[in-house]
Amino acid sequence: MEENTLEFKALARIVKRRKLEIILPIIAIFLIALVGAVLWPPTYRSSSTILIEEQEIPPEYVMSTVTGYAEQRLQTISQRIMTYNRLMEIINRFNLYADIRGKSSMEEVVQKMRDSIQFETISADVIDRTGRAKAATIAFTVSYEGEKPEVVQQVANVLASLYLEENLKSREEKSAGASRFIEEEGKQIQTQLAELDGKIATFKQSNLNSLPELTQFNLQTLQRSDQEIDQLNNQLRSLKEKESSLLTQLASVPQDLANPDKERLKELRAKIVSLRTRYSEEYPDVVKSKQEIAELERRLSSGRQQTALGGQSDNPAYIALSAQLAGIRSDINSVNNQISDTRSRRDSYRNRIESGPRTEEQYKLLIMERNNLQAKYDDLMKKGMEAKVAQGLEKTQMGERFTLIDPARLPEEPVSPNIPVVLLLGLILGTGAGVGTASLREFSDKSAHLPEDLERITQLNVLAAIPEIVTNEDRERGKKRRKLMLILSGVAAVCGLLIFHFMIMDLDILIARIMRQLAL
Repeated sequence: MEENTLEFKALARIVKRRKLEIILPIIAIFLIALVGAVLWPPTYRSSSTILIEEQEIPPEYVMSTVTGYAEQRLQTISQRIMTYNRLMEIINRFNLYADIRGKSSMEEVVQKMRDSIQFETISADVIDRTGRAKAATIAFTVSYEGEKPEVVQQVANVLASLYLEENLKSREEKSAGASRFIEEEGKQIQTQLAELDGKIATFKQSNLNSLPELTQFNLQTLQRSDQEIDQLNNQLRSLKEKESSLLTQLASVPQDLANPDKERLKELRAKIVSLRTRYSEEYPDVVKSKQEIAELERRLSSGRQQTALGGQSDNPAYIALSAQLAGIRSDINSVNNQISDTRSRRDSYRNRIESGPRTEEQYKLLIMERNNLQAKYDDLMKKGMEAKVAQGLEKTQMGERFTLIDPARLPEEPVSPNIPVVLLLGLILGTGAGVGTASLREFSDKSAHLPEDLERITQLNVLAAIPEIVTNEDRERGKKRRKLMLILSGVAAVCGLLIFHFMIMDLDILIARIMRQLAL
């Protein structure tokens, strides 16, 4: 037959002629779907819903140390729960998959359980503290699928409790870890502070006189030392003048009143002292006086050892002047010593001031390092107190927590197989198979069923057509066929009602719903 659009009557004749090829595949595939739906072991599902609640105390008062989004923590908790050991504990506890544990490896059994567990988050648009709406996870569900409703419910509850316990454990571990880390860091910085304080103390001890805080004192002391040196120099100059005056007076006073040579010697000595202050050593009067003094000294050499200058004298004036001269000379020595000491002290303070900038730079670096460490230590102590408060928040379960709001219930109906869908799919597939079979038989049939078919095939006009002769035997055979079809239809209807009653919905409930709808 050519591929063209068949008229309705021709299509009806084809359906009538190929009704067995259409009906038999429909019935066969539908029965296969029915048997499969009946024999397919039912799978039940039980779910637990857990709410994610925010911490009760506002974050402005207590900041939690557990950070991160809820989705990230949920994924982390899921990975911890889905480990091999955790799932094996549940499998052994409830004796799950006993039919395949002897045939398959334990890895395959654990993987089958992972595939039976479903985790879904529930999101909603919430208003954050900035007043903007954003999507946030507010809850999640944990489901488990299995063949036994009671076991499915128990496993779902165990999984939900694992999520609750793991969340509490994870948050407590994180808060305790944060507190412990801050405490250890604080101890390390405290040790560094102690070491740095030791360095500062050693530096101060080795640079005690050139520390920055003593710079002003050193400057003032240096200034006072210069003033003292000036005063001592003035004092020394005055004392030397007095010494010169006393020497002049002492030269004019005879040491021994009974000896004229001594008197003359004294006069000459006083004269030469006076001449030396005005003339040089080559001056004639000075030379003459020196020669005369030498002559007198030779004559008085024997007695001069006893009555020499500074020795015993019987002249009270001479003795008084000698005592004054000795005092002046003692004062001169004392002033010279004082000047030497003051200059040494001045040089010492000058060295301190000169080394002050270098010492100050090193000292400032040490102090700056210590201040930075102290600030870091203070900040860590503050954070440590906050971490301890946050740890107490987690221990008392007042932080963000999981709350089981809908525990797993005993499933009443299986989630698979979906018998109506299976039967509908079997009916659709059967219809498609029947139509395909009838179409294949029709297109492969080269016989002519109508005069028009014969004319199209032979290109000749049909003069007459003999109608189908129906005998009594054909009529009886048709009646038996119709009776069989009626019986099969009745059996199929009864079977369908029974299947609907036991597999889908109780007929009493269906009738009640229909009556309620009719009443409305």
